[in-house]
Amino acid sequence: MAVVRSKICGITRIEDALLAIAAGADALGFVFYPPSPRAVTIAQAQAIIAALPPFVTTVGLFVNADRRELSELLNVVPLDLLQFHGDESPADCAGYSRPYIKALRVKPGDDVAQLAAPYAQASGILLDTFVLGVPGGTGAAFDWSLVPRHFAKPIILAGGLTEQNVFAAIEQVQPYAVDVSGGVEAGKGIKDGLKVAAFLREVRRACG
Repeated sequence: MAVVRSKICGITRIEDALLAIAAGADALGFVFYPPSPRAVTIAQAQAIIAALPPFVTTVGLFVNADRRELSELLNVVPLDLLQFHGDESPADCAGYSRPYIKALRVKPGDDVAQLAAPYAQASGILLDTFVLGVPGGTGAAFDWSLVPRHFAKPIILAGGLTEQNVFAAIEQVQPYAVDVSGGVEAGKGIKDGLKVAAFLREVRRACG
């Protein structure tokens, strides 16, 4: 199987960022959504990103963000990739001089290909679990059989992934990447180094 990339999301501390990279993570996610227990301030994100080694993708997660505020944030936080996790239209996601991925919250009966079709300019599509009123980080998995076998965009699989189920998830879905937050935590926004390492070992094992 091809290499499956990995993103550790909800990073709030420098030590967690560095342990994730040391364990083999390809990307780190920073939540710029104040209601989230994993939200970071601009100053926190700046400090963490400044401490990173090269070749690590930094991803900013936004939920229905104000365009002016997001543009101002991008002037001072060096993010490589934007992740839109709300009800953003394709036009809302464009125009920031950054590639983006669009998160879709999947529920029973959804046609994933149809939901993703409007986001033709996205670099990838992230599939998370639909929970009413919660834009992400639910810790719940969705029905992976809803993911199309042949998809026009790279699929980033999220939603309820842990070291116990990520091997099976990769075998079934064969995504481009996996994204985990709560599944590798000791507490909200605090990563557990042993869980991070175990999760990434399972990702590598699934790739053969």
